[in-house]
Amino acid sequence: MAEARVIDGKEFAAGLVVRITRQVAVLGESHGITPGLAAVMVGDDPASRIYVRNKERRLNEAGMASYGRTLPGDITQHALTAEIAALNGNGAVHGILLQLPLPAHLGADEAIDSVDPAKDVDGFHPVNSGLLAGGRPSLVPCTPLGCRMLLEDTLGDLAGLHAVVVGRSYIVGKPMAQLLLAANCTVTMAHSRTRDLAALCRRADILVVAMGRAETVRGDWIKPGATVIDVGINRLNGADGKTRPVGDVAYEEARAVAGAITPVPGGVGPMTIACLLQNTLLAACRQNGVEVPDDPGDPGDPEDPAG
Repeated sequence: MAEARVIDGKEFAAGLVVRITRQVAVLGESHGITPGLAAVMVGDDPASRIYVRNKERRLNEAGMASYGRTLPGDITQHALTAEIAALNGNGAVHGILLQLPLPAHLGADEAIDSVDPAKDVDGFHPVNSGLLAGGRPSLVPCTPLGCRMLLEDTLGDLAGLHAVVVGRSYIVGKPMAQLLLAANCTVTMAHSRTRDLAALCRRADILVVAMGRAETVRGDWIKPGATVIDVGINRLNGADGKTRPVGDVAYEEARAVAGAITPVPGGVGPMTIACLLQNTLLAACRQNGVEVPDDPGDPGDPEDPAG
């Protein structure tokens, strides 16, 4: 059997960003609207700082406005809620992204719940989670949305395929299952406590892995010809003493069996930021009561990411 096709998320995301950039330009020309995103970071975690900086750079490159806020690490819950409330009331801010994790003394759920659901471009608010579960238009979490885009680009119609989602977080696993159900897959959810997880994975036409455990899924867990989406990002120490990024799937083993697979890095990761830009564009249009512009470089009706 030939090695699996490598799903190039970096290339796909770059094309998506080009399309969004053209749509943002049309929105500005036709309606005078510039989509704006506020990334809220609490404290000065180095990794979070890098993530936020990358997001703001991509926003600016796409013609969007950035209203980022860095708040002191000892901020109180009440003060954080007040900061978010101010952004909720700012008409220039169409999307609010709360950089996680928060310092231990703050409640993430309470902070997320204080974001206006219409501006919740992460798709984590219970209102958006409920709309997604009900099959209604919503703002969808960026990482699973990007995964579905890659799957549809690779496989076309997903209807009838058996999808196994390994991981049950509200960030990836649960919304991923809902998006696959909306695409008419037969969906099984699994997790670290699933009995005989390997046997279950072997029955999947589509295997989405988001466990947060390095190289847990081995090659002999995979059905020959299956499509594997590896959401994990972990770091392992190499023989040279340097760390290297790896996914939740043993890539080389899996590539010898699967029909298609995302690499780490370069697979799902780039799609997350691209889908954040798409959600910000969508939120700006909905808040102003206008349709998402057609892409002048590829005319046609824009897709509803909620499916």
